[in-house]
Amino acid sequence: MKKIILAVTGASGSLYAVEFDKIMQDLDVEVHGIISRAGEKVLQLEKSLVPADLKSVKKWFSIDNFAAPMASGSAGYDAMVVLPCSMGTLGAIACGLSRNLIHRAADVMMKERRPLVLAVRETPFNRNHLQNMLRAHEAGAVICPAMPAFYQGPSDLEDMARHFAGRVAAQIGVAVAGLHEWSGADV
Repeated sequence: MKKIILAVTGASGSLYAVEFDKIMQDLDVEVHGIISRAGEKVLQLEKSLVPADLKSVKKWFSIDNFAAPMASGSAGYDAMVVLPCSMGTLGAIACGLSRNLIHRAADVMMKERRPLVLAVRETPFNRNHLQNMLRAHEAGAVICPAMPAFYQGPSDLEDMARHFAGRVAAQIGVAVAGLHEWSGADV
């Protein structure tokens, strides 16, 4: 069983985290969560949910708990997803600042050379954002901007977000049955 970390920050896009959670519920994956204070507010504002509503998360850890298992590489997490990832969180991760448990867990993932996916959510990007993305990428993170695809013909926002969440899952080696993959087109 894979053991992964789902971190949720205060960037708009909590729908992606909700759909990722739904996907994880049907898989043989153990999910542990961390959510920033701003992430809790955005989850409530955008989806009228609280962290406990994300059912795949076995346990939530406080953003200030530096004694949590994911603060150490010996805890054996297989991967981490920051979904959505605010630019402030990206900046802290890119610069190696461990100001909270999300930053520290991401730093652990990179130092242990384990998959870390940052679903950055902001537009347009300024120079600092771009440089921080490059720094994080060079340190081992996968930068996966929350840019949904439309080739699968999504029926609604949830369908669109589910497809993106499935692509994020694929980045950490979690196969999602039924994920629409591009197979080409006759042009």
